[in-house]
Amino acid sequence: MATQLAFLRAINLGGRRTFGKDRIIAATESIGFDGVATYINTGNVRFDTRMRSRARIERALEAAYLEHAGFEVPTIVFTAAEVAAIRDEADRLDHDRRHYVSLLKEEPSAQAVAALQAAVADAGITDERLHVSGRAVHLLLGENYHQSRLDNAFLERHLGVATNRNLTVIREVAARWCG
Repeated sequence: MATQLAFLRAINLGGRRTFGKDRIIAATESIGFDGVATYINTGNVRFDTRMRSRARIERALEAAYLEHAGFEVPTIVFTAAEVAAIRDEADRLDHDRRHYVSLLKEEPSAQAVAALQAAVADAGITDERLHVSGRAVHLLLGENYHQSRLDNAFLERHLGVATNRNLTVIREVAARWCG
């Protein structure tokens, strides 16, 4: 059995799309996954499974979450080692700013990354930075996340489905579940 981590997109936002921890755990266990745990109510889930295919795991979780939540829950799965590597990459970056990580469902092509970087330049964004590393995009932002121009919606327009966590959550998830 391998430990996997799922990051759920767009749940429990301002009282909308409510999908609490107990229901997430029940839904995850309903498809035979073991050792299920959650961290805070933003959709961070740890589980063990014999499944090897990330796409198959994501499809199984998304079907279970739709059944239990009553709405679609895009789900992005990483191995524990991948999340530890994302944390380690974050620690190597100059993060004297607010640091968020957008976790991507699919790894972007070099062409997609170049188009993203061109869009950042075209938008005149010079006070915020991003660093793409596999399926993780590190966002180094100013003081106010809600005023940032480099946000998850901007990334999704260029790189596809993503969910966003602050570096504190990434570090805590890695510390709890990645050794």
